Amino acid sequence: MTAFALDDPFDRGSGLPRPGSLLRTAADSIPPSGLVLLAIVSVQLGAGFAKELFAALPPSAVVFLRIAAGALIMGSLVRPRLKGLAWRDWAVGIGFGVTLAVMNLVFYEALARLPMGIAVAIEFLGPLGVAVAASRRRIDLLWVGLAGAGVVLLAPWGQSASVNWAGIAFAMVAGACWAGYILLSAAAGQRFPGTTGLSFAMIVSAVVIAPIGITTGGAELWQPELLLIGLGVGLLSSVIPYSLELQALRRMPKQVFGILMSLEPAVAALIGVLVLSEFLHVQQWAAIICIVAASLGSTRVSKRRK
Repeated sequence: MTAFALDDPFDRGSGLPRPGSLLRTAADSIPPSGLVLLAIVSVQLGAGFAKELFAALPPSAVVFLRIAAGALIMGSLVRPRLKGLAWRDWAVGIGFGVTLAVMNLVFYEALARLPMGIAVAIEFLGPLGVAVAASRRRIDLLWVGLAGAGVVLLAPWGQSASVNWAGIAFAMVAGACWAGYILLSAAAGQRFPGTTGLSFAMIVSAVVIAPIGITTGGAELWQPELLLIGLGVGLLSSVIPYSLELQALRRMPKQVFGILMSLEPAVAALIGVLVLSEFLHVQQWAAIICIVAASLGSTRVSKRRK
């Protein structure tokens, strides 16, 4: 049972609109492409702030803070409905949660070893693969190819002396998990009302990652200032973007969602410059132009067909 009644947008005690209803109304007023863009900015800001925490905590402990904070916030706002779930619902919810845990863990390990823009560029191979597999129009292949060219330019191929190959391996695993996340989040949106599927998945994710995060974090994990920063990272990286993406996936095709996510490396590179002082080369700016062009092109074609 959810914390907010889906058929009653008002609190019976005060007569005021419920917070969940207000959030859903606000989300419904934004085009799905706008929801995806807001989610991208939010998650990359969260990743930038999380990387700042690596000086005090190992990546696995930061992942635990992020996911635990997100699960706590989502669980307090939206209680997942467990009664009456079919075994397929359980499978989707648990699979979604495990995928979230692994995806965040391996991505943060990549982020600790690579510049933010490069890590996200390599990770993007996952959703790019979803876009290619789901495409049914030739024009979509053009945008995917242009985005792929941007990924190749952003990735540090040919610079083996300065490349951390463990970081690249972690980023590639994160990309595979990201592809699974796109498919499972869409399935969860169809099987769970509102954001209850997200809440269920985040609780599962927190349970999965807790043993690793608590063990590696040690006593430093419980410092009040780190817990507060972790709460902010959880909001930016989990609660806000995942909620926006679930709403967007209900209103747009998966392949269009996957192509729009090509903005991730560009936004990550910009956040890397602004937050982490990870300055870019001309080749990387050229990659950003390719990726932005692909995203804008796919959005225009999608809108014209509608």
